[in-house]
Amino acid sequence: MARPRKPLLSTDRIVGAARALVDAEGLAAVSTRRLAAELGVSGPSLYNHFATKDLILEAVADSVSAQVDLSMFEDGRDWRTALHDWAVSYRAALRDHPNIVPVLARGPGRRPAGLRLADAVFGAMVEAGWPPSQATSIGALMRYFIMGSALGSFAGGFVDDAAAYDPSDYPHLGQAHLLAEHQEKIDERAFEVGLRALLDGLAVRFEGLGRGE
Repeated sequence: MARPRKPLLSTDRIVGAARALVDAEGLAAVSTRRLAAELGVSGPSLYNHFATKDLILEAVADSVSAQVDLSMFEDGRDWRTALHDWAVSYRAALRDHPNIVPVLARGPGRRPAGLRLADAVFGAMVEAGWPPSQATSIGALMRYFIMGSALGSFAGGFVDDAAAYDPSDYPHLGQAHLLAEHQEKIDERAFEVGLRALLDGLAVRFEGLGRGE
């Protein structure tokens, strides 16, 4: 009986394996040797698809950008609603793959999905009536806010130990030891509060455009 053939090595298989490794163990865990072992192939065979490890990580980052929904910029939603819904989708993708955020934070570079994302946001803002220079600033501002929210957890920065927050030293942190227990809920709420405040400010600025301010 013939032996079953191993699945052919492909770009998608490499990226999928690298993404799983980054998700599980972080960026430092990725090496061509480790990936080759995970895929059951020889190390040099990876170089037929990616010349360097950095290019593999770039591809992983772009695969995460590709998970972000962009339909809100094409289905008639007003610019504010579109930005809100896009930001929620973007953060959800980063929340599912937080270890790749440092690579994404470098900017889209030459990554196709990242460039499509930037193009969609900029185009939608210009079409809505924002001047191109301000549309660029809005895209940057939104990226800073979303990336920042994904880089760490406010609630997760507190330890589950009431003794760490002595009222004599920290009179207003008496409940801080309870934050970590509700980390996800607190972080979600903080993101939504910040996003709405940001959009409120942009809405005021947009009204000013109509008055020639």
